[in-house]
Amino acid sequence: MRGNGSPYWRRERMGAALSDAGRAATGATLIGPPRRAARPARWFTAHLGFEAADPGLARELAVGYAEALSLLRPELALGAAALSPAGAWHLAERLFCGAAGPDGEHCVDVAGHPGFHHAPGPGGLGWGDGD
Repeated sequence: MRGNGSPYWRRERMGAALSDAGRAATGATLIGPPRRAARPARWFTAHLGFEAADPGLARELAVGYAEALSLLRPELALGAAALSPAGAWHLAERLFCGAAGPDGEHCVDVAGHPGFHHAPGPGGLGWGDGD
């Protein structure tokens, strides 16, 4: 049973493929296809750290940062923005309303706003109960 391990088998099978004559005869290449399929795209989060005097001011700053980032990078999910005290991720609160509209839009007003919901962009659709 000595010499019966997989490294020895691999050497015997690859011996023909490694030689130029063996590669030309079999058409084999040394680089094979990947064993796993590529992973699909996943969601990731970005965390910003900043100082504020109180939670109300922190919320205003966070909303401003999120809106500014969404202007620079429109592919960012503005409705997913949340605020939490540093070191307490389990206390995260949504920054934006996110209510679903009739045409598939989502409200981009701050969470807890009074009145109509508003779709993104100037002149965006408004829906819901009036002020």
